[in-house]
Amino acid sequence: MSPRSLWGAAMALLNFKKRDTGPAQSATTEMQALLEGYSIEVMPRTASKIEDFRALLPVGTRVYIAHIDGTPIDDMVSTAKRLNAQGFPVMPHFPARIIKDKDMLADWIARYQGEADVKQALLLAGGVVTPQGDFHSSMQLLETGLFDRAGFTHLHVAGHPEGNKDIDPDGSTKNVFEALDWKQKFSTRTDAQMALATQFAFEAKPIIAWADSLKQAGIDLPIHIGIAGPAKLQTLIKFAIACGVGPSLKVLQKRAMDVSKLLLPYEPTDVLSELAAHKAKNPDFNITNVHFFPLGGIKTNAAWAINNGGASTAPAKDQV
Repeated sequence: MSPRSLWGAAMALLNFKKRDTGPAQSATTEMQALLEGYSIEVMPRTASKIEDFRALLPVGTRVYIAHIDGTPIDDMVSTAKRLNAQGFPVMPHFPARIIKDKDMLADWIARYQGEADVKQALLLAGGVVTPQGDFHSSMQLLETGLFDRAGFTHLHVAGHPEGNKDIDPDGSTKNVFEALDWKQKFSTRTDAQMALATQFAFEAKPIIAWADSLKQAGIDLPIHIGIAGPAKLQTLIKFAIACGVGPSLKVLQKRAMDVSKLLLPYEPTDVLSELAAHKAKNPDFNITNVHFFPLGGIKTNAAWAINNGGASTAPAKDQV
């Protein structure tokens, strides 16, 4: 079934009345350990609808601020300032392909630090195909040396458990692994703590295999695994298609064919339970944190995380 056909089937079947999901199950010790220090992502537009994040998230939760092409830097900085004032360390995106030159990058860094006391950043290529200026990759942003000179404490870069057709059009992982090897070596030249923050995925076994393959290749950067938060199936399909998460569409397709599951909101319980169990049996497993994409809404995601063991008020595990 093609993604478009899957979308149509999901939309048709979701006209049925949804059943009550019932109360959340008690969190296991393994799940609590995995969710300790989880992070979550917001956009300025969605963040503006939340009066006080302290009503939703444990203080100290890291909040990534997604920078979508067309979002004014003023909105990004003001969102970072508000979140930081409420007690949340913020990690704004720096998408290389929408940053015109080194002067613009320096200006962004100065504004984030001067107005919002930002000390962390997620560096990535960005979603646009054609660069709007001098940069096309996160490596080029790192090479400017601006983040080091500004004293950033944490620098995260993107990871792709299902590969990245933008970097490897042939479907291989050659270029991705070469880039990760470069970033691994760069991590030894910076005082900032580096980690991989990944695109979302829905199956534990491929995630585990990918993480193990990095370790075998000598890449030992901590992995903050991207997980889609609770959402309607049609929402997940829309984002999976838009973000190029191809293999995960198979998981969504299987779910779409099961009417009993289709009528229920998707929750990441299965994938996180399996990852948590694996982590408990393999303490040196290189997935250290969970990063939520609140595709079904930040309030829904925040409530799910707390109900499933993510209620710790401790700072993120790599911030202590």
